[in-house]
This record gives sequence, C-alpha cells and structure tokens, in this order.
Amino acid sequence: MKDRILSVDIFRGMTIVLMILVNTPGTWKAVYAPLRHAQWHGYTPTDLVFPFFLFIVGTSIVFAYRNKPVNAGTYKKIVVRTLKLIGLGLFLGAFTLSFPFVKDFADIRFPGVLQRIGVVFFFASLLFLNFNYKTLIGIAIALLVGYWLIMGLVPVNGMEPTFERAPNNLANYIDVQVFGSHSYKEDYDPEGLLSTLPSIVSALLGIFTGLILVSKQAKKATLLMGIGGSFLILGYLWDLVFPINKALWSSSFVLVTAGWANLILALIYYLTDVRKISFGTIFRYAGANAIVLYFMSSFISKVLGMIKVGDTSLHGWLFDTIYVHDFMSLQMSSLLYGLTVVAFYCGLAYVLYQRKIFIKV
Repeated sequence: MKDRILSVDIFRGMTIVLMILVNTPGTWKAVYAPLRHAQWHGYTPTDLVFPFFLFIVGTSIVFAYRNKPVNAGTYKKIVVRTLKLIGLGLFLGAFTLSFPFVKDFADIRFPGVLQRIGVVFFFASLLFLNFNYKTLIGIAIALLVGYWLIMGLVPVNGMEPTFERAPNNLANYIDVQVFGSHSYKEDYDPEGLLSTLPSIVSALLGIFTGLILVSKQAKKATLLMGIGGSFLILGYLWDLVFPINKALWSSSFVLVTAGWANLILALIYYLTDVRKISFGTIFRYAGANAIVLYFMSSFISKVLGMIKVGDTSLHGWLFDTIYVHDFMSLQMSSLLYGLTVVAFYCGLAYVLYQRKIFIKV
C-alpha cells in the first residue's frame, strides 16, 4: 500500500514481540522485575505492552476504515473479526489435552486478552465510522471521567468504594458476580467487564494518533511527542486521586500508557518515515501477522505446560535441561528461554512475510 506508514507496522510488531517475551519466561519463579506486572498500583515496562497493542489497534483502524463505506458489508466484516478474536480467546481458555479437549465448564475463563482485543476493536471501529474526531474526544473524556466517578463514588454492598484489591472494589465486585469461577483470580480479572470501558479509550487515543499520521500536518513527530508528554502529565496528576493500575485499567493508566505510546511511536516515525533510517525490520515482519503469532505462542506454551515429563512438564524439562546452569542465575536462564521463544516466532514471522503469507483474523 503506497500510503503505508512503516512506523505503525514496526510499533505493532515490537508490541507483539514484547507480549510473547513477557508471557513465556522459563519459569515464573525467576523473572526480572521489569518483565513482571506491578503487584497492584503503579506500573512496570511490562504493564505498557497490552495497552500499547490496544493503542495501535486504534491507529490501525484509521488506516483500515477511513476510506471504507459505512454500510452493512463493512459492519459485517467488523462483527466477523470481533467474533473470531473472541472465539480464539475462549478457545485458549477452554483447551486441555484431556479428551474431549475442553475443560470442565466451571474451570473455563471467559475474559482474556484476545477477548478484550475483540471487544475494543468492535466498539472503537463503530465509533470511528459513525462520529467525527470532536465527538470521539467527548466520548473518550466521558468514559474516563465516568469510570473514575463510578469507581470512586458507587458504594459496594453498603461499603465505601475503594481502588484497592478488596471486596468493595466495584470492578472486582462486578467481575466476581458476573464471572464467578470463570475469572482469572477468585477476586478479580485483569480483563474484567467494567474495566473494558476505559480500555476502549486506549484504542480511541490510538485513533487520534492515526488521524494525525494520515493528515497533512507538518512536523507530525513533534506533535505526537507533545501529545504524549501532555498525556503523561495528565495521567500522573490523575494518579493522585485515581491510582495508575493495569488490573483496573484506571483512567490515569490509560493516559500514562497512551503518553508513552505516542512518545515511542513518534521516535520510530521520525527515524523510519521522516529520516528514512532502516530500523526494526524484524518487527515489521512480526507486525504483519501479529495476532496469529500471539495466538500460536500462547497455544504452544500452554500445550508444553500440559505435557507431562516425569515430575514436570515438557516446558519445565526443556528449561531445566537446556537453560539451567550453575554459571548463570535462574533469572538469566528464564530470560534466555523467553528470548529463544521470541527468536523462534520472529523467524517464523520472517518466513511468512517473505512468502507473502498474511493470515488475517
């Protein structure tokens, strides 16, 4: 495509590679701090990865739908893609090696990463097709402020609301009531129901960035850096009353992560699309089949963890046999395992790209 913006492809691929890295350590007992999620409030580099992907989903929506007619055919494609993403996510949550290859119903997790991507894509696409950017700004502000007010003011079972991980946290409470045993944890789900509302804004902020990239604005990189810096400042100010929190997808978290996304994308845009410096080609390959690579890495990792080898799994046996050595720390061994997995999928991405195989979900 002649108007393709290279930095968007690189950013998408970089994000999916990082998603694979943080999801596949050699052992969860030894992971470097930057590759762990924050315990509750605050964030680590790992906590930026998923919102980055939703952000670039929004940016990609601009490229995919800005010239598409608003008709039944377009809506059908959006619905079909949404259902595919949700279906793949539910499959990952339900699959087991034991016949009939489906977990007991009570043990199946309903929410998940792919499910959230599907839902966010659906609503962000419909909003983009039906409203101008000024209305979208109003919707984004309303969702972020509304979520903050609901979380901070609505009592739960007669108790004062809280942003802590507790029974009177509204988002946690709703997830427990709606999903029950189908959640990630007994008391909350990081891809929960109420927190999906602000996650839609992560994609809307990506849409605004996409509109800038396809516009005739001069000095786009400078503009994106200014927007990114502004989001960071606003996010940290909001953190004083609504803490930055990935599990809750707090409004401050949305702004801070979108701020970093704009700053990093602006830098990549300046290097690749403005200065024409060859950079991050392997990430472009990964970005071309991002969802497929993520799904495959998640599925294969899950299968390796299910296959028993002695007292451990095939995953554990491979890690202990190949990567664990006296001359290096267990954290380094765990990191090397994850990097090997990443190298494999980057190699696969290269092969698919060279053969012009692009699997669209």
